Amino acid sequence: MAIGKEGNVKWVDGLRGLASTLVVLTHIARAFDGELFLPASHEGAAPRPMQLPFLRILTQGRIGVTIFSFVTGYVCALKPIKLYRQNNQDVAFTSIAKSALRRVPRLVIPCALATVIIWVMANLGMFMVGKQSDCWWCGATAPDRQKNVFESVKHLIANIVSTWTRGSSAYDGNQWTLLPLLKGSMWVYTFIVATSYIRPQYRMICSLFMFFYFYIASDPAFGMQFFWGVFLCDVQNHPEATEWLSHRPKLSRVLAGIFLLLGCYVASYPEGHPEWAAWSHYQFKVLKAILPKDPDFPRFASGIGLQLITLGLHFSPGLRDVLSSKYLLWLGKQSFAVYLLHGPLLRSVLCWMVYGIHVPPSITNDRGELIPGKLMFPGALRLMISLPFWIPLNYGVAMLWTGYVDPWCATLTEKVVGWFMLPKDEKGVLLPQ
Repeated sequence: MAIGKEGNVKWVDGLRGLASTLVVLTHIARAFDGELFLPASHEGAAPRPMQLPFLRILTQGRIGVTIFSFVTGYVCALKPIKLYRQNNQDVAFTSIAKSALRRVPRLVIPCALATVIIWVMANLGMFMVGKQSDCWWCGATAPDRQKNVFESVKHLIANIVSTWTRGSSAYDGNQWTLLPLLKGSMWVYTFIVATSYIRPQYRMICSLFMFFYFYIASDPAFGMQFFWGVFLCDVQNHPEATEWLSHRPKLSRVLAGIFLLLGCYVASYPEGHPEWAAWSHYQFKVLKAILPKDPDFPRFASGIGLQLITLGLHFSPGLRDVLSSKYLLWLGKQSFAVYLLHGPLLRSVLCWMVYGIHVPPSITNDRGELIPGKLMFPGALRLMISLPFWIPLNYGVAMLWTGYVDPWCATLTEKVVGWFMLPKDEKGVLLPQ
């Protein structure tokens, strides 16, 4: 689901590609090395290299979901804002209506199909090695087999529905983000329609009002990012802002460096025990002073960090060109497929590579009870040898999905939308003038 021709901002697709890669890396770390999410392995211990600020972003990866939210706001607002600035409100309304209508099946159909594939894998026993390993993440996220076919089909349908009603799925926990992302796109469309006839500078102020509303409401991973994306999209389409950058290249580079360094530092905040390192303890004290009551400190740190990073990107056209490189755009093209498929591939193929393909037999404990056997982690070396094979496999499967499955989903979406769309000769003025 890349940005269309109207976007002309390819860097956002490159940023989305980086986000999907970070999500993959964070789930590998969560599965096999949970200590990387802390500032040190235990209190008083020296930090490992990947526990240090900046480097830890690669394996902590929490910022990936935050980037998806930012990109959703930016992309949903992009074409309407461009059309508004050309005084083509009616064309923009048509675009918004079509995009909003397509967005639901465009997300639901591929996600439901991915869930069906995971359901088949679960019933074939492809997650049994992961479930009986000492990898807690693999065991906790791998679905169970059901008693019979009827219960299994019922369970599948219930989880496809719950993905879009409760934001949860027993077949793929990673799909929890899709419901808030869908809601957020509709919030953005509503906001864009409501602000269609106001001056651009006031629309930007309204975007910031919405941003601060979600700040007070403690929604740093989604709400804040949606409307920060809208705001930055408007800024980058504002002629005065573009002119300011072109006339002050040296100052822009300085500001870009400051915002990028500060953003990456803030986004490095650990998931737990910030008091175990001086740098994270200092962050905790600052965040506690500025955040609303009972905040999610790690999510807020990622959100604020991303805002600073995107400001740095705004002030650095050169870095945006780097994000627009063909390699990062390729990652962006595969990002949705990678997000959908990396979880089941990790719980199956990567677990087979690390633990082997044989499920251990059950054992009898002291009370005569049968308990499942447990596979023990063979060591980091085995994992490091496996990853250079598994990661290309992961992206190879994503390429097949993007090349064959995604076009089929797009065609089906157009058919579904076509059933509901008014014929061209029945369309009138969308909103009163």
